[in-house]
Amino acid sequence: MADDRRYETIRIEKQGAVDWLVLDRPESLNAIDLRMATELRDYFGRLEEERSVRVVVMRGEGRAFCAGLDLKDAATVMGPDGPYGRGFGFQGYLADVYLRMRRCPQPIVALVHGAACGGGFSFVLASDIRIAAESAKMNAAFIKVGLSACDMGCSYFLPRLVGTSVASELMLTGRFLRAERALATGLVSEVVPDDRLVDAARPYVEEMLAASPRGLRMTKEGLTMAIDAASLEAAMAIENRNQLLCSQSANVAEGMRAFVEKRPPVYVND
Repeated sequence: MADDRRYETIRIEKQGAVDWLVLDRPESLNAIDLRMATELRDYFGRLEEERSVRVVVMRGEGRAFCAGLDLKDAATVMGPDGPYGRGFGFQGYLADVYLRMRRCPQPIVALVHGAACGGGFSFVLASDIRIAAESAKMNAAFIKVGLSACDMGCSYFLPRLVGTSVASELMLTGRFLRAERALATGLVSEVVPDDRLVDAARPYVEEMLAASPRGLRMTKEGLTMAIDAASLEAAMAIENRNQLLCSQSANVAEGMRAFVEKRPPVYVND
């Protein structure tokens, strides 16, 4: 797994099979700079083959989740003289973080407090489960700085999560989506007081850890693929494939025995 000592803008707090990923630039509201993009690419890229980590919880240090791209750094990384000035440049470099978030087999729980703007909003959208603090406010801030709101996967994720009408409103105006409306639109699972945000994540994590390791991974993968499946038959083909792969694990027999015996299952990490 990635060596946390090399990271300067993120912090990985390990609790058993759970990684608590902390965006750690509180002085800039955890805004994304080149270093953070590089470290997040490294972290999520390594997760794809890391079986000891089963769930990731992502949160921000300080007063906000993530204020989006650090505009003080943007001129350097996005300009023609920047280190990623060829092809899609830094645009594609940062966009790859969100691809890696979706590609990694571990479910990601986003704990959102304060501002989650632009690329920070897309971190929320690219997660699997979202919990908001009462202070949370999210927006597609790209359009507020002269850019298109279709950025960092927002145009893909948001309509699928809240519907085209609400997504159009939020992306065309850049207006903030606050916690209660995020709950009403189904974007987040619950809204809690700010000081309860970390505690609110724990029941979700515990229930996911009660699933078999392979079953959990294949549920994330299967759900991601089924959302874009061309037909019911295509979605069922994915389901059939995943169930056959899961059934090859000894954990299935253990799960069934535990259910009959009314006890928690004891799974091996496969």
